[in-house]
Amino acid sequence: MELGGYADNIAHVDLTSGTVEYKGIPEEWARKYIGARGLGVRYVFENGPTVEPLSPDNILCFMNGPLTGTAANMSGRMAIVTKSPLTGTVTDSHHGGWSAARLRWAGFDGLIFKGKADTPVYAYIEDGKVELRDASAVWGMGVHDTVKYFQGQFGEKDLTVITIGPAGEHLVRYASWVNENDRASGRGGTGCVGGSKNLKAVVIKAKKVLPKPANKEAWKKAHDRALAVIMDEANITSPRKGGLSLYGTNVLMNITNTMGALPSWNGKVTGYGDECENLSGEHVYDHILVNNPTCHACPVACKKEVELKDGQYKGLRMESVEYESAWALGANSGHHDINSVVKMIDQCNDYGMDTIELGNAFSTYMEISEKNGLNGYPPLAWGDYDKMVELTTMIAYRQGVGDALAEGPARLAANLGFPELSNTVKGQAIPAYDPRGIKGMGIAYATSNRGACHLRAYTPAAELNIMPFQSLKADPLEWDGKGKLVKAFQDIHAFSDSLDLCKFSAFAQGVEEYTAQYAAFVGLPEFTVDDMLKTGERIYNLERYYNNLAGFAEGSDYLPYRFTHEASTEPGNLGHVCELDLMLAEYYGARGWKEGVVPDWKLQELEVI
Repeated sequence: MELGGYADNIAHVDLTSGTVEYKGIPEEWARKYIGARGLGVRYVFENGPTVEPLSPDNILCFMNGPLTGTAANMSGRMAIVTKSPLTGTVTDSHHGGWSAARLRWAGFDGLIFKGKADTPVYAYIEDGKVELRDASAVWGMGVHDTVKYFQGQFGEKDLTVITIGPAGEHLVRYASWVNENDRASGRGGTGCVGGSKNLKAVVIKAKKVLPKPANKEAWKKAHDRALAVIMDEANITSPRKGGLSLYGTNVLMNITNTMGALPSWNGKVTGYGDECENLSGEHVYDHILVNNPTCHACPVACKKEVELKDGQYKGLRMESVEYESAWALGANSGHHDINSVVKMIDQCNDYGMDTIELGNAFSTYMEISEKNGLNGYPPLAWGDYDKMVELTTMIAYRQGVGDALAEGPARLAANLGFPELSNTVKGQAIPAYDPRGIKGMGIAYATSNRGACHLRAYTPAAELNIMPFQSLKADPLEWDGKGKLVKAFQDIHAFSDSLDLCKFSAFAQGVEEYTAQYAAFVGLPEFTVDDMLKTGERIYNLERYYNNLAGFAEGSDYLPYRFTHEASTEPGNLGHVCELDLMLAEYYGARGWKEGVVPDWKLQELEVI
């Protein structure tokens, strides 16, 4: 391959036969889909959109981008791409830490697993080689014990462990992959796919060897510019000064609550009240913060390591109290006990389970309990955090009612006869932004290719006025223009996810920084911002085309009834609903789609087909 920046090495691992084949990346695919998310989706697409997610025929891709593991700031991200057992869509879920960088330093752009091993195995990667080894000694272990086991086998230095826990082994539909830094590829059930294949872990041994850019002079200019905006005190990313660096993602808790955009008690209301402070990043900073760990090449250090100083979980030390997790397991479940939230996040890290989906499963179950609709299952009261802790273990092992909750809130609610109480889109639960108070999130949830998601198009960056240097502002309660805004964000994020740069880089960097870094590193001086936007659009349309072929036809873009028909009663957005139909019309016009379906002319225009 003529492009620089890549290892040009993908390991194709057949778990059924136990064989490994090493192949380069088709250069046309690298140019069209870049890497990480985009390239992973292309491999999943080629594998076929009608494959059953938990069958041996589904593939599981661990993918890097051309900037992964380089000197590029915030370049420690890996995308895990597959067909989701939770949604039936194509999905990509990213994690940070050091595992992505070490995979690149070991000589790989990606690993693609197919088939199913007869017995539990793990993949050992070192010096450009992949070996499948017996994992029977760690099958049944939690993430933390699994990591310790492999550190004992291979030493902690230069080692990374990416593993599933009991949730993945027991095929919880929202099981995740977690690495030794408690960084999780949380959403979409990628860990469930690993469990279905008897793949316990990916273990990587690699010394730091930074890949070199194709154009050193252009790279230095691009890198210096990108770093400067991250460090600038005007941005939320500024180390030890910006809100993201000081308080982590949970800097948003008080902000969204104050403006009436925090869905609480399963989204029945759009705010939680004054007690929300106990769940906030500020509270964590003042009372339980003990360290600020970071990922490869990241000066921001948004992860917040905490230690509980009192209560029944006194002495528990873990990371990280994220905004989405604190909301899902706290306010949306009807309580503000930070200690129990910390405990449940730690459980999810160890069991390998998505905190967002888990919290939504609890809140859905609580509201159905309120309506006496459980058909013999034991009720769960609002805010019963002790019971939530107990149920978290039962879910991971599919014990008792945990078996029903392990299916996710969409299936749980449908099976109990209350589908309208599940705040999900395409089978995946919403995150912590109420679309009655932040309208852009409504159209973003509805049109996300991986189910309800804030990371496909992070409109709060504009709606909460945290864009770089306040460059873009949007009224959160205005629907007009949000369809076009979401399309732009979706295309930009599709590109940055394919590099693979941390999503939070977008709080400082823009299209010019992304374009310049990519062009310099791979050696494409003619690559422009327009090329970048078209590439992102191509990736997003490929995902949508896959979903269309997988059965998501016209009318598949929707929101839960609650957000479009039940008006908010809270200050900040009193009387508002989400005007989804109006935004969808604008969005489809901008996309050139027909009611959510990509026409052939658009696929041809973007050179997808």
